[in-house]
Amino acid sequence: MMQGNQAAEFTQRQQGMLPGELALEWEEVAQGRAVGRFTASRKHMAPNGFLHAASVICLVDSACGYACVASLPEGATGFTTIELKTNFLGTAREGETVACTARLVHGGRMTQVWDAEAVNETTGKTMALFRCTQMVLYPR
Repeated sequence: MMQGNQAAEFTQRQQGMLPGELALEWEEVAQGRAVGRFTASRKHMAPNGFLHAASVICLVDSACGYACVASLPEGATGFTTIELKTNFLGTAREGETVACTARLVHGGRMTQVWDAEAVNETTGKTMALFRCTQMVLYPR
């Protein structure tokens, strides 16, 4: 299990990968919690001019995944997502900031369950509610 805020480490690790390409920024990545955001730009949008759902999923799923790594039990080597669900309640336009907070709901030896909420910081409205289940991996 990692100690303290690992935001800078995870920001560095995501470079050249989807979260880095979507310019996700991390304020906090720690045991049981992650906080991040992005400012919506053309690369985050769908052809209809609204935020692409996958941009929101990338933010909330990355928050839960990064915090999962920071919250792994002793002896675990990683995780894999076995289920995720999102309820979309709103959107964002270019220039608006999308933020999320992820929190650990269940931290077992074999599974973790995470909740995350995406909020349009510009309007203050909740955009999405997300829940995922992670299977904890151990060496064979």
